[in-house]
Amino acid sequence: MNWNGCLYLIADFSYGEERILRALQCGVDVIQLREKNISSREYWERAVRMRQLTRQYPTTFIVNDRLDIALLSEADGVHLGQSDVPAGEARKILGPDKIIGATARTAEQAVKAAEEGVDYLGSGAWFTTDTKKDAVLIQEEEYRRILEKSGLPNVAIGGITPENCTRPLECGAPGIAVSAGILKGDIEENIAEFRRKLSRRVGI
Repeated sequence: MNWNGCLYLIADFSYGEERILRALQCGVDVIQLREKNISSREYWERAVRMRQLTRQYPTTFIVNDRLDIALLSEADGVHLGQSDVPAGEARKILGPDKIIGATARTAEQAVKAAEEGVDYLGSGAWFTTDTKKDAVLIQEEEYRRILEKSGLPNVAIGGITPENCTRPLECGAPGIAVSAGILKGDIEENIAEFRRKLSRRVGI
């Protein structure tokens, strides 16, 4: 997968299936299903539905945190946090063809993830959000260290909007991970603006 210029949507069904579908229609490269405070069965049901939706589009489907749900829903991969199953163990189960992403907030975490064979990293938080007002913000210097030390593709994450996304892009982020910045407001307009900013980043 080409991560350069990647627009990565993090979604949950609280936004409504219609808005998720609209984002797929307007074109996102990756969609991650991230659900909180629901049962495993509900998570599985929503993952299966997301798999059905994404099969209609050239969009990579990733499940957040849950290796079991990723397997059962036939997702393209899984994104693992620092408290989740180790990426190396996940690779044994998923095999070589599935995508494994990991959260890395420090260069040390990024290097360890690279050693465990992950395909990409997500690093932040870049900005505070309504859902994570107490989020610890990443420093630009540390983000650059993460890029340098890991050698892995990295999507900047955390409160990113069409208005503020140039900051992580100027720091070297090849892609950006967005939730409300796409799904709130005019989805088509939001995606178009992100694409313009990403195009300038990758020179296309």
